Amino acid sequence: MISTLPLLAALVLPIQDRAAASQDTTTTVFVNVSVIPMDEERILEGHTVVVRNDRIEEVGPASEVMVPDGARVVDGEGRFLAPGLAEMHGHVPSPNAPAQFTDDVLFLYVANGITTVRGMLGAPGQLELRERARRGEMVSPMLYLAGPSFNGQSVTSPEQAERMVREQAEAGWDLLKIHPGITRQNYDAIARTAREVGIRFGGHVPQDVGLVHAIEMGQETFDHIDGYIEHLNGAMGPVDPAELEDIVRRTREANAWIVPTMAPWEVLLGPLTLEELQRYPELRYMPADQVEQWASIQRQRLSSPQFNATTAQRVIDNRMLILHALHEGGVGILMGTDAPQQFSVPGFSLHRELERMSDAGMSPFEILKSGTRNVGNYFAEEDRFGTIASGQRADLILLEGNPLEDSANLATIAGVMWRGNWLPRADLDARLEEIAERNGSRE
Repeated sequence: MISTLPLLAALVLPIQDRAAASQDTTTTVFVNVSVIPMDEERILEGHTVVVRNDRIEEVGPASEVMVPDGARVVDGEGRFLAPGLAEMHGHVPSPNAPAQFTDDVLFLYVANGITTVRGMLGAPGQLELRERARRGEMVSPMLYLAGPSFNGQSVTSPEQAERMVREQAEAGWDLLKIHPGITRQNYDAIARTAREVGIRFGGHVPQDVGLVHAIEMGQETFDHIDGYIEHLNGAMGPVDPAELEDIVRRTREANAWIVPTMAPWEVLLGPLTLEELQRYPELRYMPADQVEQWASIQRQRLSSPQFNATTAQRVIDNRMLILHALHEGGVGILMGTDAPQQFSVPGFSLHRELERMSDAGMSPFEILKSGTRNVGNYFAEEDRFGTIASGQRADLILLEGNPLEDSANLATIAGVMWRGNWLPRADLDARLEEIAERNGSRE
């Protein structure tokens, strides 16, 4: 299906772009564009950006940068060029999932401007998918994958924990995924061995471990703000300001990162009605049986005797308070939405998350930084990306609106560049429509 995109683009693009399609597609030039470099909060108006292969080669005023002969030229007049976004708590289908579904999920990320995904639940065989994606054999974000889960069932002794860490490091996984249920003794064995072999770890905070101990042992990311509500007793009542200030300080001093996933957690906690969730237009891009399964789970959740709407709302409110304090306290925030997850459709879920980050007091620049420069800093030892500058990986999004004025403008995508490969809006829309039709569009 992907191989049809250039032909389809030639049929729908203007004449001048059809001519460009026959030129040197290893070199792409964005001309007269407003560049958002993300080195600081600024816009470079009337600039030209030259991309060759998968790297940004030159950035400068249009009057000073020459357009290489034969290059594909993208008109940036009135548009904004920003670094590609990241999904830092995403999921990649397991190897036993249908190949078409895997291709569709990876494309949905890219179609929404997501050019980097940190997959947080590995499965045997996924490393080959990661390498295929990196070779450009499919339209896919750059994948960084956690190995199979460390949890109460998979880790039963310190010796087994140590062995699993070494095996995953030797296999080439990018990080270790921590799930609930691990004892403190086994967790400490994971942390010690991870430091010894040089592999990072993150995810949840097991109850027996506790947030403070996890911070002290070097857990690098706390996904879903996991452990903070429990540490602050935020399900029972108001959060104590002094205790909140203390845990923010501990988090910042440890150089730990937070992946908030606010929007999907509101679904999982329950206050959103099923009718609201079923009206999400992006559900048309997911298989009908998957959507019905999500609906069934939500019905069961809301009808359960254990569900308490007042407690759920209290937790949501306190999570917002905690995210605000973490951000204001200088803790690094990484954009993430736990997609695919219940009513969290890959790529589209990101734009719902932006609203919640804004509600927590983050400015449009800080929100954009959480999905670009911060992510580049997190992966600084692996590659250079997350800002627009010479030598950076060519992951870019061309926008019709200024995302520094309103984060909602991150959805006004005119085209996406993933590792130097350019997909204009027409190509994105054509493929999205194919996915919707294949899944029995529910519009």
